[in-house]
Amino acid sequence: MSSTTWTQAALASELRPWQGALWRAVEAQHRVATARLVDTLQEQALLEDLLESSKPAAARPPKHYLLMTPFRYPPPHPGGSRFRGASDAGVFYGAEQRRTACAELGYWRWRFLLDSPKLARLEPLPQTLFEVRIDGAAIDLTVPPLSRDAADWRNPADYRACQRLSRNARAAGAGVIRYASVRDPDAGLCGAVLAPACFAGEPANEQSWFLAVTRERVRWRRDSALFAEGFEFECAHWAGAGPAAIS
Repeated sequence: MSSTTWTQAALASELRPWQGALWRAVEAQHRVATARLVDTLQEQALLEDLLESSKPAAARPPKHYLLMTPFRYPPPHPGGSRFRGASDAGVFYGAEQRRTACAELGYWRWRFLLDSPKLARLEPLPQTLFEVRIDGAAIDLTVPPLSRDAADWRNPADYRACQRLSRNARAAGAGVIRYASVRDPDAGLCGAVLAPACFAGEPANEQSWFLAVTRERVRWRRDSALFAEGFEFECAHWAGAGPAAIS
């Protein structure tokens, strides 16, 4: 079955309950920015609460801003993202492993560097990794019969097949799309959450990392008093792939 024949009815027959956890990597610069404007942690918390209350209204029931941000705003680029067209509802992207989440965000920071010819590198900047539990009806693009169209789902530059699939999946009642990462060289598993109702809890296991980017590689590092860990990605794996959109 080709991607063009994955109708609402066909996808409804592939829905399965899915419970698991997804990691997401996001910039931590909002805390750096607000910290520059205040003198104490209490004042910073108040300022962030005021900023949060001024944002567009989130879906109900209310969720943590780390979860709701993808649902509050339109896609950042005209072409949308892998499972979200320009006029589609929001999508929360996460990965089942931290390394995969780091590969996904690292790729887009590398793309930003390539689009900035005056920059030689991106110096280490703070990032936040967090985990959230998911519980919802899912379609899984990594197993038959949907995996037979893996070439469409894993296309690094053309999202049209994925966006058509996502629209029909929503109509069929899917809350999650499980798929293999295109940016992780190891093709780690990811989840696209289509509805806030699928969040089964608040963000947990928040971790502070630093991300540094050159034109050759992306490095993630996390230091603590007890250990140091990191991930590194060679950018040659990404060369020539991907549109100017965020997935």
